[in-house]
Amino acid sequence: MRMDAFLLEWLSLLGRWVHLITGIAWIGASFYFVWLDNHLQAPARKDAADAGVAGELWAVHGGGFYNAQKYRVAPDQLPGTLHWFYWEAYSTWLSGFFLLSLLYYAHAELYLIDPAVMALSKPAAIVIGLGFLAGSWVIYDLLCRSPLGRNERALGGVLAVLLGVEAWSLCHIFSGRGAFIQFGAALGTIMVANVFFVIIPGQRELVRAKLENRAVDPIHGQRGKQRSVHNTYFTLPVLFTMMSHHYAMTYGAKYNWMVLIGMSVAGALIRAWFVERHKAHERGGKTSPVTAILGVLTLAAVAFALTPARVSPTAQAAGAGQFERVEAIIKARCQPCHSATPTQPGFATPPAGVVLDSAEHIYARLPQTQVQLAAHTMPIGNLTGMTEEERSLVLNWIEHGAPR
Repeated sequence: MRMDAFLLEWLSLLGRWVHLITGIAWIGASFYFVWLDNHLQAPARKDAADAGVAGELWAVHGGGFYNAQKYRVAPDQLPGTLHWFYWEAYSTWLSGFFLLSLLYYAHAELYLIDPAVMALSKPAAIVIGLGFLAGSWVIYDLLCRSPLGRNERALGGVLAVLLGVEAWSLCHIFSGRGAFIQFGAALGTIMVANVFFVIIPGQRELVRAKLENRAVDPIHGQRGKQRSVHNTYFTLPVLFTMMSHHYAMTYGAKYNWMVLIGMSVAGALIRAWFVERHKAHERGGKTSPVTAILGVLTLAAVAFALTPARVSPTAQAAGAGQFERVEAIIKARCQPCHSATPTQPGFATPPAGVVLDSAEHIYARLPQTQVQLAAHTMPIGNLTGMTEEERSLVLNWIEHGAPR
């Protein structure tokens, strides 16, 4: 095993681990505070209301009772210890950008560039990727600060259209896998930039104003609330893109940009339903199921669109007696990466633990092989030069029962 490949595997492992841990911490805190904010009720005690408490919530967890309170502005005297929530967001983005750089930029020729989509040089692909990250935030922030930002419905519609255009553009520039990850990274960048440039500065100004005994400009609270709401709607689409590289049927689809848009819309709709459900106590315990139904129907539509085509009965004999040819193709085009000891530079272990170096292993992985070949996502970046004739032969053989 080459030392550089071994080091890459470990850096990838540790990076993913940190990214997962910090992401859970950030999203968990975000979901909790959205839930908390939407469940607050008017304080039951007059002294709490007189002290400036706008809402409170009682909860029981872990064997104890908790009483969370939210002030209209701030308490008369700030406590000595004030907890902030921002390192979870920063750590998630930093670990995510580390992974993006380690895998998709440093190895752009493997994971980001697909010559069949657009012939890019490695530097050009990296610059374009970074441009999408920065450009997404700049355009989003300008829209939020513009007069359009005062109309949430109009702003949401414009953002939905622009993000759809971004998804389409990325899928026509990069490989499907790279495009999905870049889209998720762009949304994640917007989310963490909201925390860094808007939410936390607004909270710091709130604290300073209280300490200096002066009035607080309400714009800071309004902007922070707006960006927090946007972040919660972006969360499920980002999580989908983070796991999408495990499912070639999505990013490898012919119209993968429609899959990306559909899954993102479904995630946002389902999250919107949960947010509304948090406020059910304001509507007598009832929540309209419309957004949830639309989200589920969107998922169903994507699943239906990705349904594999059936093999015509007249072609079923075409794959008979071809295993020797199939085995030779797999040995030449797949085994350089998918063997116990990969010979392809950059791989210390077989990707996803898939080994195709024997007949038994080939037959054990037929469903995965079929999906990856049909989606043109393997060989990755077509590094080993599989021809369309070879790809069709293997797929035809699998579709007709993979006869020996």
